[in-house]
Amino acid sequence: MKNIQVIDGANNSVYDIFAATEEEFALIYPKGEDVAFIGEVMARGPEKELREAFVCIWKRRIPKRDAMGIHGILFYELDHKMQYYPTRRDEEAVNPDGTRLR
Repeated sequence: MKNIQVIDGANNSVYDIFAATEEEFALIYPKGEDVAFIGEVMARGPEKELREAFVCIWKRRIPKRDAMGIHGILFYELDHKMQYYPTRRDEEAVNPDGTRLR
C-alpha cells in the first residue's frame, strides 16, 4: 500500500491521508510522479476505473499519527499550484521564476 495525502482547497479541509493499492496509485500517478491534480488525473482516465479506485481509497483513511510515510500528494481545487510542480515531483518543486523551493 502507498499513502496519499489529499490537499483540498476547501476552507474546512484537514489534509487527510489515505492508503491506495499499488494498482490504484498507478492509476493516479504516472511512473516517476508523486504530485497529482485531480483534474489532470480524471482527464487521463480511465474514468470508470478511477472512480472505482477512489471509492475504495476513501474507505482507507489513515490517522496521521499512524501513517508510515507519504508517497503521493493529490491536490483538489488548487490548480494555481501546478506552476510549482512542473515535473509533478514534490522534490523538484520550483518557484514561478524556476528557482528551487528547497
